[in-house]
Amino acid sequence: MNAFDTLSERGYFEWCTNPERLSQVMNEEMVTAYVGFDPTADSLHVGHLIPLMALGWLQRAGHRPIALAGGGTGLIGDPSGKSKERNLITLEAVMHNIEGVKKQLVKFLNFDCGKNSALLLNNYDWLSKISFLDVLHDVGKYFSINNLIAREYIRSRLEDPEKGISYTEFSYVLLQAMDFKYLNEHYGCRLQMGGNDQQGNLLAGSDYIRRTNGNEVFGLTQPLLLTSSGTKFGKTEAGAVWLDPEKTSPYKFYQFWFNTDDRDVEKLLKLYTFLPLGEIASVMAEHNSAPERRTAQKRLALEVTSLVHSPETAKSVITASEILFNPKIDFAGVSEETCGMLKSEVPFTKLEGVNFPVSAVNLIASSGACESNGEAKRAIRQGGVSINGTKITDEKAELGREVLINGKYIFVRIGRKKFQMSEVV
Repeated sequence: MNAFDTLSERGYFEWCTNPERLSQVMNEEMVTAYVGFDPTADSLHVGHLIPLMALGWLQRAGHRPIALAGGGTGLIGDPSGKSKERNLITLEAVMHNIEGVKKQLVKFLNFDCGKNSALLLNNYDWLSKISFLDVLHDVGKYFSINNLIAREYIRSRLEDPEKGISYTEFSYVLLQAMDFKYLNEHYGCRLQMGGNDQQGNLLAGSDYIRRTNGNEVFGLTQPLLLTSSGTKFGKTEAGAVWLDPEKTSPYKFYQFWFNTDDRDVEKLLKLYTFLPLGEIASVMAEHNSAPERRTAQKRLALEVTSLVHSPETAKSVITASEILFNPKIDFAGVSEETCGMLKSEVPFTKLEGVNFPVSAVNLIASSGACESNGEAKRAIRQGGVSINGTKITDEKAELGREVLINGKYIFVRIGRKKFQMSEVV
């Protein structure tokens, strides 16, 4: 299938400078395309993934992707879609953030596959070598202040005396256009992609190239993704959903996708996975026959967690979820990785000086699952108490060391929603 058709059918296409011509070019030759990201943090979040996935699909169709780190533009900050001035960050912070993002890009792009291998470039390498006078003399004359002021996000800030816009941010569009021209002239890049808030910048860059070297280039935007409830996708009460496991745990990452609304899940399967459309249709058919089983959400969460973290981590997350939500799960073979996830998701304590065999009541109380031996006994009499999957029905029961998971962990469940995990040291 033509790469442009793939982008369209999967939902990566919102607007393009010349869609018919771009489709033709993609059908006739290898196109080099780029997506830029300003390294304002040392991790990407799920909001960055749509243009990256679009690059991934282009590469799978034989085209060449460039991931452009904004080491230079990141010092300025893109005002597109922003209601107030960004805080400037230091060069050292920008370079640190780029290093953090590098290791995430390899999950989506292949940097070693021959002529269409992906490239990771840093615009600081060329922007830092251009003088201010050169920008004014060679670049600024191609940009109309009237056109820039007409942009809605700039006009709204100019009209608000509390906000305004600095010359620094106002100049960002010039830098982005200079990037596109540099990539066009040095790497043959003909396509720039980004979110639909980038449409003005993409148009400016394409026009700048047309007016300076006459080359044919294109801009293409992906839609701003909203949930069926009208909220911006990727935002939660806790903030952004990050790819870095230190910022968003793999467990919480998986649960984010698993909790997708039925109305959104097919769209997200197309945008956030590399599953063929025919397979997605099969998943949705099975899902629609019994929505309560959440078949589509499970597949979405599995695919994205496997892609961002690893298939092994996704498997551990699924096991951790089963432990929390399925009282009858077998604890045999639970991995150390799964235990590590559970430690971060439920109350956790360390127990010292435990002598086996040990009273189940004492173990429950000392773990912190109950405040006293008396409360532990009452919980056992009421039913619903288990230790590492073994139901405790006798308040006089004693447990041997063999009950420990991986030789050191106990997981206490009381009822359906109260959990406590401990490590015997």
